[in-house]
Amino acid sequence: MITQHPLVLATRTYHALFVQFASMLQHPLLLVMRLYWGWQFFLTGKGKLGNIEGVTQFFDGLGIPMPMFNAYLVASLECVGGLLLLAGLGSRLIAIPLTIAMSVAYATAHREELSDIFSEPDKFLNAAPFLFLLTCVIVLIFGPGAFSLDAVIKRLLPTRASDNAKR
Repeated sequence: MITQHPLVLATRTYHALFVQFASMLQHPLLLVMRLYWGWQFFLTGKGKLGNIEGVTQFFDGLGIPMPMFNAYLVASLECVGGLLLLAGLGSRLIAIPLTIAMSVAYATAHREELSDIFSEPDKFLNAAPFLFLLTCVIVLIFGPGAFSLDAVIKRLLPTRASDNAKR
């Protein structure tokens, strides 16, 4: 009988116990993040649409060009984008404009927090756009997870390999 090196055995045990277990949590975590922050995006956008004059004035005060157009654009993006995140439909695609919107929020309404990112990182991390931005970046990179309409559509669509096998 060949004995394994203790380091190899430890690495395999670590992988079997921790890495596989942690990997099983990926899809539920993505679901929870999408549901919570998708709903928050929706509520935020709905609130902006309900007070579009106030949002327009706020954007104008920040020096954002075409403040009324941009107020409607951001509010609609947050409403629709939030619902799409909730459903997990077009998740990576909608994460792109939402990421841009949150980055613009940092660059305009949270300029101080952004400029202090290295000297006072807690200010940056506690700013309103941070968790919205973090969720968008995570969904953009990892996708919406297995519990999403994107995953259902992917399972229903034939793959190219099976299409080529049928020919």
